[in-house]
Amino acid sequence: MKASIIITPKKAVLDPQGKTVQGALEHLGYQGVRDVRVGKYLEVELSGVDAETARQQLEAACHRFLSNPVIEDYRLELHD
Repeated sequence: MKASIIITPKKAVLDPQGKTVQGALEHLGYQGVRDVRVGKYLEVELSGVDAETARQQLEAACHRFLSNPVIEDYRLELHD
């Protein structure tokens, strides 16, 4: 089983990396780029656990270690 975790800054948090990328895209001629958010993408491979246990463990890991819940949101997806 694999899990995909996407971590991004919360909408209310300033994202200086995202603003830099947005400015660079505009400078290169890409039109209509309204907002860019830069985050982290993780793939975790699991074995020996059922989907519900995996979800519970990864939710705890995301909240305690992988993300900063004060300034970041995360999205967790499990794949067979």
